[in-house]
Amino acid sequence: MSAVARESVIALLVRRWRKPAAWATAADIFVILIAVSLPWSTTLVGIFAAASIVSMAPFLDVRAFLQSLKRPICALPLALVALAVVGTLWSDAPWATRLYAIGPPAKLLMLPLLFNHFQRSARGVQVFIAFLVSCVLLLAMSWIVVFDPRLALKPAADYGVPVKNYIDQSQEFALCAVALAYPIVILLRTGRLMEAVSLGAIALSFVVNMAFVIVSRTALVTMPIMLAVFALLHLKWRSIVIVFCTTTVLAGLAWAASPHLRSTSTKFLREYKIYKELNQPTSVGLRLEFWKKSLWFFAEAPIIGHGTGSTRGLFEQAATGPNVLASGQVISNPHNQTLNVAIQWGVAGIVILYAMWLAHLLLFRGDGLVAWIGLLVVVQNIFSSLFNSHLFDFNEGWMYVLGVGIAGGMVLKTGSREATLGPRNSVKS
Repeated sequence: MSAVARESVIALLVRRWRKPAAWATAADIFVILIAVSLPWSTTLVGIFAAASIVSMAPFLDVRAFLQSLKRPICALPLALVALAVVGTLWSDAPWATRLYAIGPPAKLLMLPLLFNHFQRSARGVQVFIAFLVSCVLLLAMSWIVVFDPRLALKPAADYGVPVKNYIDQSQEFALCAVALAYPIVILLRTGRLMEAVSLGAIALSFVVNMAFVIVSRTALVTMPIMLAVFALLHLKWRSIVIVFCTTTVLAGLAWAASPHLRSTSTKFLREYKIYKELNQPTSVGLRLEFWKKSLWFFAEAPIIGHGTGSTRGLFEQAATGPNVLASGQVISNPHNQTLNVAIQWGVAGIVILYAMWLAHLLLFRGDGLVAWIGLLVVVQNIFSSLFNSHLFDFNEGWMYVLGVGIAGGMVLKTGSREATLGPRNSVKS
């Protein structure tokens, strides 16, 4: 390439990247890459998230963005992060621990940026499709690893889990399976049978994998709740009865056909007995132990908590006996989102957390696929956070940020357009 041609290409690129549309496209691409990489990698998610922020910044309407921060859907996540920062001042943990503990809630800072960006972007649905496709590929890889565990992408992988862990994988599969219920019903109502069957086959594939390969007990509890929310919002009573009966029959067949599903379900009582009688650190027993001690910690500092990063130190002080016993276990995460917040920031943190969840639920009270996805993400996070600190966990926390941020921006865009058109034109459209 000649020097003149090279200079022309460079000049073209410079002109192109001075345009806001080019930066907006770059931001869309990076967010899509976050969605694609989330089921597979933590490092790539961090890289693409940083790149998306950089690409959103140059042509950000600062004044409008600052105005948007007054909305509860933006202000409350920011308040929770701010409380985590301020909470370092009264914590007794080492400063390195305090600063590290700011990281889990810090991802919520992306929410206002995503709201702002996807009020203008037309590629929100593409992000959701990218996440679905990535999860379908993970589903295929899961079955491959079942037959040849050596192909797992991490050493000492769980059965049927090629990357990360079975809890993250179950949350992703459950979200995709239930989210597909809405377009399936819409396609059936409009007579598009083949498309409905195709999406139904994908949703069923996720469910079959969870039934016969591996599933977390959190997903077993939360998935029926998510399905119940869908039925109550989008089906008539006769359809609800039919779906309930069909689901009950299918669940019974899966129970009878899947030893893994029976084993996962019956572990609850067995693990509880082992914990109560022998003080052994079973999964159920540890959660009960963590929750009991967490309530004590909360009672000691109910208003503003013990400070950011204080959890592990409190469990170290409360440990009794050797660490091979349940009562001697030390943890930085009590496996419950409310208790995680309560220990560190007391009632102040709990109020902000629940107000944020409520604000995001109300954001998606409308109809349509996008509102359904946003609502489903919030509902899943609320109920799965009864058994884990899923808002602060990496995978589930980013699922929340992406789902709420993108769907919320799209809902806000629709609301703004209807407000501009006025009620009469909105009805016509």
